[in-house]
Amino acid sequence: MSGDAKPITSVWTRPHRPQREQLTREQIVAATIELLDAEGVEALSMRKLGTRLQAGATSLYRHVANRDELIQLAVDDVFGELDPPVAAARETWRAAVAHAACDLRAMVLRHPWVGPELGQVGLLHVGPNAVRMTSGLLAQFEAAGFPAGEEDQAASALMSYVIGVATSEAAYLSLVARSGVSERQWLSEHSPDVGDGADPRQVREDRFTYGLDRILDGLADRVASGKGGQA
Repeated sequence: MSGDAKPITSVWTRPHRPQREQLTREQIVAATIELLDAEGVEALSMRKLGTRLQAGATSLYRHVANRDELIQLAVDDVFGELDPPVAAARETWRAAVAHAACDLRAMVLRHPWVGPELGQVGLLHVGPNAVRMTSGLLAQFEAAGFPAGEEDQAASALMSYVIGVATSEAAYLSLVARSGVSERQWLSEHSPDVGDGADPRQVREDRFTYGLDRILDGLADRVASGKGGQA
């Protein structure tokens, strides 16, 4: 590491000691998410967040070391919006995984900034809510009967599809929102051959579901291939 390089800190690798003051970490994270949802990652700064909270930057630095840690906390907090993992069973793994995938997509669409950030969060930076979600997925694939060692690859394939599609969809919806017109009107002006009067939201739902079903078909075939038992 060169002398100018700055290591990326992780809020999860050091203990949090609650401070005896009015401003709490929970309030800071909630305000961070509100700012990110409204203005995006580029707008986030310790100064701007302090102004939003009517607090000095010093108060924020008592809870987090820098802006990167704010984003780590915000990412994990929105993972907390996902439904808790259901009990894993061979008979229900596909339905449970499909539900988790739809839940994750909805979360990314609520928070358009989170998709790109997920690609930058290393293993050391993953918080408890994200761990709970990924652990729940792994349990479903283990119950399904995947060959030993493939559960993680199956979960990764699913997550890559969902996050990739949802991130693109969120960027598209942000573009439409900035245009100031409805999605239907935006499509009629920019892609008149798309939809032919169909409900744009339903078209997006159907496209996501089609891709998800094909991913799950492939995973189910792998389980049933003889190496993984019965689907």
